[in-house]
Amino acid sequence: MLRKIRLSILGLVLGLILTLVGFVAYAQGNATLNLAGFFYGLPLLLGGLALKASEIKPIPFTQPTSSEILALREQQATVTQNKIRDDVTRYRYGQYAHLDEALEKLGISPSDEELPELQTIQETAVDGNYTLILNFDSPCVPLEDWQKKHDKIERFFGPDIRAELTQPVENQVTLALIKVKTT
Repeated sequence: MLRKIRLSILGLVLGLILTLVGFVAYAQGNATLNLAGFFYGLPLLLGGLALKASEIKPIPFTQPTSSEILALREQQATVTQNKIRDDVTRYRYGQYAHLDEALEKLGISPSDEELPELQTIQETAVDGNYTLILNFDSPCVPLEDWQKKHDKIERFFGPDIRAELTQPVENQVTLALIKVKTT
């Protein structure tokens, strides 16, 4: 529940209320309330505006996750898969895009303008293994460039992860992070 709270809107609303209280208190000659309204309200309002300017919306699921997949996630999902899912399905602040740092470390983003953009995610099973599917809009980075980094992708998102790269349509790349069963 707390993951869905937009800090930018919270800062804007609280800042606006406190600032308005400060103005009303100033008009009525109440110095204490006036100072509290201005000294707390204006910074909260400005902070809310700054957060709003750098806000990244949560990535939607392509389809609701079934109860069978949720059970499989509880049994098999790796720490990395859970972190990715949790990270991209909440509001983020101060980043250029979801997973921008990961793509940069993998060498898949030549520049901020050419950065593949995560569009949707999906949870499913592949051969009975929990799978997190990341769907990227990648007009500037072709599938061949992603495939050259295949081994690096598996090491980066591993251990116990097998990566599958596909291109369902032009300028789209799908990265499936499949849990590998260990014996």
